[in-house]
Amino acid sequence: MICQYVGMTIDAPAREQHPGDPQPVPFQSLLRIEELDENLYRGWCHAGAPLRAFGGQVAAQALTAGGRTVDPARHVHSLHGYFMRPGDPRRPIVYQVERLRDGRSYATRRVTAVQRGEAIFTLSASFKVLETSRERQRTMPPVPGPEGLEDPFPTWAANDPDDFRRALGYHSLEIRFVPPEAPGMPPELPGVPQQFVWLRTGTPLPADDPLIQTCALTYLSDLTLASTTALHLQKHAFQRTDPTKVSLASLDHAMWFHRPIRADEWVLFAQRSPSASDGRGLALGEFYDRDGVLVASAVQETLLRELRHTGD
Repeated sequence: MICQYVGMTIDAPAREQHPGDPQPVPFQSLLRIEELDENLYRGWCHAGAPLRAFGGQVAAQALTAGGRTVDPARHVHSLHGYFMRPGDPRRPIVYQVERLRDGRSYATRRVTAVQRGEAIFTLSASFKVLETSRERQRTMPPVPGPEGLEDPFPTWAANDPDDFRRALGYHSLEIRFVPPEAPGMPPELPGVPQQFVWLRTGTPLPADDPLIQTCALTYLSDLTLASTTALHLQKHAFQRTDPTKVSLASLDHAMWFHRPIRADEWVLFAQRSPSASDGRGLALGEFYDRDGVLVASAVQETLLRELRHTGD
């Protein structure tokens, strides 16, 4: 996730830079993995929290590895992942792919991300041949588009300029939070905090490569979803969660891809959290493109703990 993630380094698009600042790199480089052998790949992930690999990138690279072993005519339609150990951004991650099934229409892959001989993340993904059928979907809420909405990065940069400049070396992405009082915002149900965020990669992706577009959306899906579970602990979504008060981390992550996706064009991520209890929070999210088409859905459970400190 971004901004609200406990202790997370800010991932930012290219902005006004200063001498000595690192240069931003293309977003697609975050999905790059090296083939070591059949069904075996290796990649590097940046930090999402100090000395912890960003889970969205781990999941996106794992999906990239699984997708490399599937006929391109089959597109991913769902994934389910579990975060078991924090990844170390100073070390490479090895992705082991198991080809569980190749049926007439569907194919299934299981990917295990390994560091130091231990699994840090597992992913199951299903792929299928496209087909036509009657369609229906939930209507996108009529919230304002990203144009004219506040870019949060300058504010975050002013609050922590060193953190911001380090983040420029990661990648390019863009984010806009829809203010809670904006016209068209659906009423918030009691006990169900919500936030609506526009997202896109800051550099173009191949329009003719659906796997890359889907993997990019998988990365983006982990930027703010977990923070939705902690909205009852802060004033609004623009704030970064105070790491001295809240411990927040992804436990598992699931996505369903309903229709063709362009992650390098603005998508609205409509997010709600129906429950927080037992040191865990649950968040639900839906992705809509600019035409109001529901392209994907996501569900995430997070570790959510308020840290209580006692005086001397």
